[in-house]
Amino acid sequence: MRSRLLAVLCAVAVFLPSLAFAHSGGLDRNGCHHDRKKGTYHCH
Repeated sequence: MRSRLLAVLCAVAVFLPSLAFAHSGGLDRNGCHHDRKKGTYHCH
């Protein structure tokens, strides 16, 4: 039982970061860009 829980936790830790999606959009020299849909400007 304990090894199964550990396996599930490891799988979640490995696959969870893959759920983050990057947007396509050019960044300026400061690493920022305008989000035209929201009308905002943000940096990475």
